[in-house]
Formats: sequence, structure tokens, C-alpha cells
Amino acid sequence: MDTIVKTNIPQSLSEQDIQFITRIAKRIQQSGFITPAVFFLEMGKPLALLGSHAMVFFGPIINAFIQADGYYRAAEIFEEPDNIEFLITEIERLDKEDSETRGDTIER
Repeated sequence: MDTIVKTNIPQSLSEQDIQFITRIAKRIQQSGFITPAVFFLEMGKPLALLGSHAMVFFGPIINAFIQADGYYRAAEIFEEPDNIEFLITEIERLDKEDSETRGDTIER
């Protein structure tokens, strides 16, 4: 079972939302694009509401080509900048755990 630092979790998130964000963080961490992902998320955090509304606007077009489970759920969750910050925290936590298990000493 995954351990999550409970102090960084926004109050508005349910347990399912936390698991959803953790799954996204795992995918990002496994892809190896940790630094660009964190950079992009930090850069776009102030525009979270606008990005969420854009996701809803383009949702029918995107879902016509790609059946993305959780697309609208992601749009709702990432409407809040605190939830994006939680995603960044999860990515960094998973990367740190992975570095510790592999024995890496280089800071990213």
C-alpha cells in the first residue's frame, strides 16, 4: 500500500481523488519526464481555472477520438491550484522513493 503524506492533501479531495492524482503522478514518474512535468505544472498553476474550463470546452472533441477515462474528473480536480500542488508533491515523493530504492545519490 502506498504511503501518502497526509499534511499536504487539500481538504476538498476525497480518497478516490487522492488515488487518481497518485496514479497520474506514478505515470509521470515512470515516464522519466519528472523535471519537465514539474516545471510545466508550476508554470501553469496560476492558470488552473482557465485550463480546467478549456478541458471542458474541448472535451467532446477529445473524447470523440480518444476514450480517456477520467477526463472530466481531471478537469474538475485540477481546477484548484492546491490540487496541482498536491500532484507536484506526489511526483517529487515518488521520485525520491525511487531514487532511494535504487541508491542514487545525485539530486534532481
